[in-house]
Amino acid sequence: MSFQTDYVEKFQNLALALSPDNIDQIRLTANGGNTVLFVYPPTDEEAYIQEAHKRYPNAQFIDVRQLLIDFIRQIGWADFRDYYTAYRSQPEVVFMDDGEEEKLFIRIITSIRNAIKAGQLPILVHTGALYGTGIDNVNIMQHPDVMRFDQPLIVFYPAIFKSETELDFLGVKPASKYRCKLVS
Repeated sequence: MSFQTDYVEKFQNLALALSPDNIDQIRLTANGGNTVLFVYPPTDEEAYIQEAHKRYPNAQFIDVRQLLIDFIRQIGWADFRDYYTAYRSQPEVVFMDDGEEEKLFIRIITSIRNAIKAGQLPILVHTGALYGTGIDNVNIMQHPDVMRFDQPLIVFYPAIFKSETELDFLGVKPASKYRCKLVS
């Protein structure tokens, strides 16, 4: 289905999942997790994000793409390139927090914390930027802070259903549906 025919139903399903009557059901259907995985075709990502801005004007949209750019700028392009090249087979060394410096993963978690502290619904967008970083959605969903917040995290997730049960992130990587409620 295209964005034009699909988005109304998807956003209705999201609103239903986030309604006060159903919000407690997220943890029950998400194996104790506190995340809603909002799935849409990768080709329609910008249209879904634009529509979400209209429907959730008081939400905090956390742009993973921008956080990645900021992380690289902090290191410097030349140093980042050398660092990434040296650890290409272990990207988590480059992007996951090791306690010595603030890496991409902790920037994402900090942004989610800040949204919650501000009383805003955290919505993670442009999650395709995580591809190749060693950071999977389940790493974020299983973070202790994310699991204990009063509000759920919404992850906008560009993916393709290969079958009724098989979901591929960006159409190329099998997706983890553990610790989340799937809205598609």
